[in-house]
Amino acid sequence: MGDVRAEPDFITSFRGGWEAFAELDEVIWNPISRATVLRSQPRFDERVLDACAGDGASAVPTAELVGPGGVVDAVDLAEPLVEIMRERAGERMPQLRPQVGDVTTWPYTGYDLVQCVLGILFFEDPAAGTRHLVECVRPGGRAVFTVWATGAMDRIGELLAEALPTDDERVPSFDDARRATIVGADTAGNFAHWLTERGLADVRAEVVPRHLDLDPELAWRLVTGTGFRAFIGGLDDETREAVRERYVAGLSRGSATVDLTTLIAVGHRPPE
Repeated sequence: MGDVRAEPDFITSFRGGWEAFAELDEVIWNPISRATVLRSQPRFDERVLDACAGDGASAVPTAELVGPGGVVDAVDLAEPLVEIMRERAGERMPQLRPQVGDVTTWPYTGYDLVQCVLGILFFEDPAAGTRHLVECVRPGGRAVFTVWATGAMDRIGELLAEALPTDDERVPSFDDARRATIVGADTAGNFAHWLTERGLADVRAEVVPRHLDLDPELAWRLVTGTGFRAFIGGLDDETREAVRERYVAGLSRGSATVDLTTLIAVGHRPPE
C-alpha cells in the first residue's frame, strides 16, 4: 500500500458527507465508469490498478471482468469511500482489493491495465501523478484516463459562484483554478498529446457527450456530492441554506441543464 499523504482540501471538505458522493452513482459516476470500462476492456486474469477508485464505480465491474484469476487493486485516499466499495463487493469478489492509499506514490508496477476515472484533476501535480501511473503499467500494457471536457460542470460553477457570499473568509477563492477541467487537457486532441508527454504511446482520445436536465434537488446534489462541496464546507447551517436558496433560484435565470461530457483516452506503455 502506498503512503497516505496529508488529506487534501477535497478530502477534508467531505468529512461526514461521503453519502452525498455515493448518492450520485446512478446519475454520474456509474455511467461515466461504464463508458470507461467499455474502452479499457479488462480481460480475464489481468492485473489492474484502478486509481482514485472512489466507491468502486469502475473497480467493481472491472473485477467482474478479470474474474477470480485476476486482481484489481482499487485505491483511493478517502477511507469512507473505500469502505463503501468493500461493502458492495462483500466476499463474492476476492480478486477486488480495495485499499486506502495515494496513487501518486503507489509502489507497485507491472499492471496489465491502469485506469483512472475523473481522478487526476485532484492530484497535487496532475502531470507528475499521471506519469507515475503510466510507470505502473507493464511495458506493452495499457492505461485509460477519463477527464472532464471543456465546459463540463460549468453551469454548476456559474450558479454556485453567483450564490456564494462575496465577503466571507470561510469561502475559498472561486477562480479558473477551480474549474473541473485540466489546463491543456480539455479537448480530445490536446488530452491525447498531454498523455503522450506523460509517457504513453498510440494514444486515442474521444469525446463522450452527455447532458443532464437539472431540477432543484439534483442541482444541489451536484454541489454537495462533488468537488464543489469545498466551497460550502466551512459554512454554518444558516449560511449554507441561504447559499442553497440563491443557487436554486438561479436555475430559473438560465439553462437548466448541465454538461457532463467527458474525454476518455486509451494508450499503451511502450515496450522496453
